[in-house]
Amino acid sequence: MTIKGVLFDFSGTLLRIESPESWLRAALAETGTDLAAAEAGRLAAELSRAGALPGGSSPESLPPELAALWEARDRSAGRHRELYTGLARQVPLPDEALYDALYDRHMTPAAWTPYPDAAEVLGELRRRGIRTGVVSNIGWDLRPVLRAHGLDAFVESCVLSYEHGMQKPDPRLFEIACAELGLAPEDVLMVGDDRTADGGATALGCGYLPVDHLPVTERPDGLRPALDLAG
Repeated sequence: MTIKGVLFDFSGTLLRIESPESWLRAALAETGTDLAAAEAGRLAAELSRAGALPGGSSPESLPPELAALWEARDRSAGRHRELYTGLARQVPLPDEALYDALYDRHMTPAAWTPYPDAAEVLGELRRRGIRTGVVSNIGWDLRPVLRAHGLDAFVESCVLSYEHGMQKPDPRLFEIACAELGLAPEDVLMVGDDRTADGGATALGCGYLPVDHLPVTERPDGLRPALDLAG
């Protein structure tokens, strides 16, 4: 297999979302809500268990009334917001404005940190003439986040589930991503942290490189094997 293009997942692959504590602190500051540190820590832990932070942990217990939204959450911006604000509402917060503030915060560049080798790997692939793109299950436009962190210059295409009304592992989404790179699937490698969603690219004939969804400090070079596979 000769790799002519590499597709990357976004969350947990190229960048990592901030901790629940940092996320909640930012929303508290945005709404001017004062909370003792211990109480903020307790609420952040509860929000994490509820799965309310997009890109964070899945819900420990999914409310039945949100089950259908969970399955289709990345197919539209409206579903995505409804699902994650609904999960956050499982945790009583001191100000109603916090629920929207929390959702809005996770879409900001400040909420995301690139993995240490992301720019290096993307830049080297570009130097070699290998085409690169992002294909993501997501409910909002991640392009400003890539731009803010200096990664957009290395990415030729972004195929986002909510813009197409379908989500990985649907092979049609990978087909669109390959077409945007102008490449046949058998010439493309998919890199991602979700063995089911991202690994679905193999049904179309793409290669697949799994990475671990770890904190950025614990995964300094998880993307570098893509360079070896790309030759």
